[in-house]
Formats: sequence, C-alpha cells, structure tokens
Amino acid sequence: MAHRSQQDRPTAGADTTRPTSRDVARAAGVSQATVSLVLGDKWRGRVSERTAAVVRAAAQELGYRPNLAARSLRLGRTRTALLVVPALTNEFFARVYTGAAAVAAQHGFGVVLYPSPEGVGPARDPFASARDALDGVIASSMAAQALTAIRGTDLPLVMLDSDPADPGAAAHVNLDIADGMRQVTEHLLTLGHRRIVHLASAVASWTFDVRARALSAALDDTGTQVRTVSAPLDVDSGREAAVRALTAPGPRPTAIVCDDDILAAGACKAARRLGLRVPEDVTVTGFDDLALATAVEPELTTVRLPAEQVGERGMTALLAVLDGRRPEDGSLPVDLVVRGSSAPPPP
Repeated sequence: MAHRSQQDRPTAGADTTRPTSRDVARAAGVSQATVSLVLGDKWRGRVSERTAAVVRAAAQELGYRPNLAARSLRLGRTRTALLVVPALTNEFFARVYTGAAAVAAQHGFGVVLYPSPEGVGPARDPFASARDALDGVIASSMAAQALTAIRGTDLPLVMLDSDPADPGAAAHVNLDIADGMRQVTEHLLTLGHRRIVHLASAVASWTFDVRARALSAALDDTGTQVRTVSAPLDVDSGREAAVRALTAPGPRPTAIVCDDDILAAGACKAARRLGLRVPEDVTVTGFDDLALATAVEPELTTVRLPAEQVGERGMTALLAVLDGRRPEDGSLPVDLVVRGSSAPPPP
C-alpha cells in the first residue's frame, strides 16, 4: 500500500476546504489575474462591470476571503491605517471611526483607533515603530505637526477637520464649518436677536477658531452686541460659564451660541437654575448634532455635521494616496437643524 509523505499530509487543524482565487476564477469563468484585479478593486478600466459583478458573486458564493498576509508581503504593506483623535469622550470621533472603518473593510484594510494622550497636542507613537506597523495615518481635529512622532516623514497623512494650510498632509478632508456658523447667525438675526453670547470651547483647535471667526464676521455691521465666554468642553463647565454670562451686569443676552452641543446642554442647565425658560427667555444653539441634541428638553437647534462621511472620505483619500491617485477635493456641506431651543427674543 502506498504511503503519503509527511509533506502530502494535511496539517492537523488546517482548513483544507478554504476556497482559493483559482476556485473563484474557475467558477466565474475568468483568469486568476482578473479575479485579482476585481477583488483588489483595481478593475476599473480593465474589466467590464458585468465581469466584475460575476467575480464578486462567485467569491461570495464560495465564501472566498483573500489571504491578506500573503498580499501584504507582495505589496510591502500592512493594510492597516491609524486613526488619531483628541479623545474618545466625544461622539463625533466615534462616528468618524465608523465611516473610516466601513470603507477600510471594503478594501481589506483595518483601522486602529488611537486617542492621543495629549489631546490636540503632540501625539506619542503607540507602536515601537508606527512606520513598520502602518500604511498611513488619518488624524481628526488636530494639527499635522502633532503627528510627527507617529509618522515621521514617511507615512502618508490625511487630516480631517483641520487647517487646510497646515503643511505636511497628503490630503485634507474638511467640513464647511464657517457656513454652519453663518447659518446659525442668520437664523438668530431673522428671529430678531441682537444681544448674543458666544459660549466658545477653550480647546485650542482650528475648527473652533473657524467658528469664532465666522460668527464675528456674520455679525459685523448688524448692530448686534456680542460677548464671548469660553469653557472647557464639558457640561458642567458650560453651565458655569453660561451662568456668568446670564448674570453679568447690563441687559441680559437673548441668545447663547455654543461651539458644541455639550456646551449647549450646559447652557440649558444654567438657564433652568436661574429660573429662565428656553427658548422663551433665552435661545440656546449648539453645534455637531450629537445624540445629546435630542436628549435634552427642549431639543437643540444645532448644526448637523456628517461625521460618518468625514471618516469615509478620509479613508478613501488615504487609499487614493497609497495608489498614487489624487484625492477628492472640496468641503462637506453642513446643515442647520432648527428645533425647540430657538425662538424670537422676549419682548
């Protein structure tokens, strides 16, 4: 009786039925090269849409999964991106991650989420060498210079919600933050408000600087009294700052424009503690449209930021840079959502 050699015997525990790209090619009636192009998302201009659909259907029916480790060795890539955010306490960054991870998964990439220990300040390298562990870095609401320790000069960097003039980034993905604040201002002026407090975030960040500049520019030459108070980005600090603004000498402000929904929630608490009604006595507006915006009563008038789209566009931009293509340009639009916290000023 013939005996199989040790090499011919299946390894204990090995999956001997895992489909290969050859199986997919045979099922789809195409070459392995075509399978590689389609499943590597490099088929456009080389393979028809119909053929690509047939290959994807065959791969799905067979349960085929590419061997990412072998592909990484061939391409010299880890197929991993790092998403750096200032903190995990803000829902906005969780939604950015959701969008980035969804696009990454479609291309066989993974996304590692890293909250910088220093917030928007210089971020430490979370690996022994990020350049050996990653293909690229995506950073949200930070400065490019804060990522130097992670990326050096080698890894491509995509900046989200950050200064487009900041050097060192291969691509920028921004929201039209200034237009969002202009929409808030137009809404309040139309309602008749002329005494406004800007409850500004004390976080030193481009996105908050843009909000302040846009508010100032929109109110210029309107005869509106504007006072700015700042607070750390938490509800209690927002409440304390709003109490100070509402009890300051002189006529009471009729509207509080907040840099963030978290600060707006604090402003609403301040009004209640002072026996004021929102919006009958004072209007409060937020920014971001977090889940918190509809959890408070009355619900917040705020600016909706498409955070998931920011993450999607950021990962797409990184993939384009890695492929030597030009990322998509242009800022993502934002929308004012009018709810119960805004109304005309009291007579």
